[in-house]
Amino acid sequence: MTTDPTTDTPVDPTGGGLSILGNTVRHPVDHVECFPAPEGCTSVRFATEELMSMCPVTSQPDISSVVIEYEPDQRCVESKSLKLFLWSFRDRAVFAEALAVQIADEIFTSAEPHRVKVTLTQRPRGGIELQTIGERSR
Repeated sequence: MTTDPTTDTPVDPTGGGLSILGNTVRHPVDHVECFPAPEGCTSVRFATEELMSMCPVTSQPDISSVVIEYEPDQRCVESKSLKLFLWSFRDRAVFAEALAVQIADEIFTSAEPHRVKVTLTQRPRGGIELQTIGERSR
C-alpha cells in the first residue's frame, strides 16, 4: 500500500477504503473490508479449515471448516480482512448455527452481495459432526 506523502497515512489505490491490506495487522478485526468488484465477477468462494470458536456451555474449543460463497454486486470482500474477521471468533462463545449466520450477516452487510451462503462444518465432538448453513439474499 502506498502512503500519502503529506500525511504519511496509507492510501488505498483501489478506492475501496482498504486499511488492512498492505499493512501489518496482528489482531482480529470486527468487520471485513471490501473493494470495488471487477466487471464480470459473478461468484466468489472462500474456504478454510481453520475456524475456531468456543462452546457457549462448556467453553471447550470448537474447530470448524467454513465455506463462504457469494454473488457480488458492487463490492468484493478483501481476503486478509476476512481472515482477521474469522480470527475474532477464536475466543467467542457461540453455537455453530449462530456462527454461520453471523458470518453471513457480516458479508451481506459489508459487501451487499446479491446472495451469500455460509456452510459451516464443525469437527466431530462425541462422534457427531455438525453442518449448518446461514444464507442471506436480496
